[in-house]
Amino acid sequence: MTDETNRRTGIDWVSFIISGGFLVLFLLLSLFNKTLMGEWISTSFDFSVKFFGAFWQLLLLATFIVGIALALSKYGKVKLGKLEKPENGYFRWVSMILCTLLASGGVFWAAGEPLYHFLTTPPLFAEEGMTKAEAVVPGLAQSFFHWGFTAWACLGTVTTIVLMYAHYHKGFPLKPRTMLYPMVGERIFKKTSVLGSTADIVSIIAVAAGTIGPIGFLGLQVGYALQYLFNIPDTMFTQSIVIIFLVTVASISAASGVDKGIQLMSRLNVGLALILMIGMLILGPTMFIIDSFIGAEAFQIQNFMRMSLYRGEDSWLGYWTIFFWGWFIGFGPAMAMFISRISRGRTIRELILAVAIIAPLVSNFWFASVGGSGLFYELQNPGSVSTALNETGMPAAVMAIMDQVPLGIVMASGFLIVTVVFVATTADSMSYSVAVTLTGHAHPPRQLRVFWALLFGAIAATLLGIGESSIQTLQNFIVVTAVPVSILMLPPVWLAPKVAKRMAIEQGIIAEKETPETVEEQRKTS
Repeated sequence: MTDETNRRTGIDWVSFIISGGFLVLFLLLSLFNKTLMGEWISTSFDFSVKFFGAFWQLLLLATFIVGIALALSKYGKVKLGKLEKPENGYFRWVSMILCTLLASGGVFWAAGEPLYHFLTTPPLFAEEGMTKAEAVVPGLAQSFFHWGFTAWACLGTVTTIVLMYAHYHKGFPLKPRTMLYPMVGERIFKKTSVLGSTADIVSIIAVAAGTIGPIGFLGLQVGYALQYLFNIPDTMFTQSIVIIFLVTVASISAASGVDKGIQLMSRLNVGLALILMIGMLILGPTMFIIDSFIGAEAFQIQNFMRMSLYRGEDSWLGYWTIFFWGWFIGFGPAMAMFISRISRGRTIRELILAVAIIAPLVSNFWFASVGGSGLFYELQNPGSVSTALNETGMPAAVMAIMDQVPLGIVMASGFLIVTVVFVATTADSMSYSVAVTLTGHAHPPRQLRVFWALLFGAIAATLLGIGESSIQTLQNFIVVTAVPVSILMLPPVWLAPKVAKRMAIEQGIIAEKETPETVEEQRKTS
């Protein structure tokens, strides 16, 4: 690439080479010795869960609390991004927020996770003599918690506020390192800044691991659905072809940018998901879904602090809560950049409400519609869903539920389409975020966006080809990569209120208090 092109694109080649090289090395080691690689990752996973699990729980809880406090305060009126009117309409904006990591992950876990917690009640709520009917609410509430308020809050609340201030109000690059600007200052942007480069590199690796995972998970789900619906053999070859197709769609969407492809795919996603939820309400156990949603949501809110700070059974926490928290933390910086890009003109209150309240409630209702239906059918006919889940895994749970719904083939086909579109949207939005990280501006080169989308798909397809055990290795790897990112995401928890106050003063929402420093500054300028 010529110097002229390099200046025009502004690609950070150090971050590109190190992060890309690390992912290629991970792939090669998995190919040559997956057993040894699995042992290394498993050991690192155990270390991460043991020494960082409690920190992650406190970090996510603090992120949610600070975000809600800002939304309810006078700082909630602060407008972000130096625009008077939002660039995107409300439905379009919320649709793009919804069609991110949690949405695509929710498609895979919505049927299986509630059933797992129903069959084996989470240790915090396990009681002797609990009937199966009584196990529905705590089981569903645990799934709500994992895909609810704190999970969404860590993806785009305090981190987004700090990032939008530094980027749009101060003119600094749209990169993970920019979240440290209010604390470190402008030296974080120097090419020789080890701290800045490290922040960008670990964020790229974490978001890559977190994106490859859903591509692999949903590839398995699509492969199983094709066999169920069309008798296409669910082989590694089929799954690889599925992933190639998904990534091709994602690459086309990523190439067209946020304002075209990603926006269109997001609205299509949400529209299809709404149709499916309505279909499940009409065709499925309507009142059971509604009652379970209300009951489990109330149960979650009532036990919110206990669930957030539970430190009992380590193995259960590592398999469930800590795994999810590590995954979501790894996505934090990339999601903050993506949400920053689409949220100009929104207030802090609108941002927090959309990300930390509306999105979780929509996710929870999705889980109630899909997973709640599975619980109903399992109660009516034990084994009707759990047998498929235990024998084949989560990809089979959705189809087992559809088997018992009127027009099940139509609904199953709808879930197949939604799965395809969701995984494509996740891949395109995250490839866009990585490209932004490497360039520092909101319109990275098209080739760079496509390259990362293709790389995500290639690694996912290769890992599936090695064997499904590699997906478990990848799940553990996702958690390991979150360790350095979690440290990066800590400063915004206390920086966001300070940044919000600065913007509130600039926008005349609050008056600046007179201090010796401000009086002297006013005297100099008068």
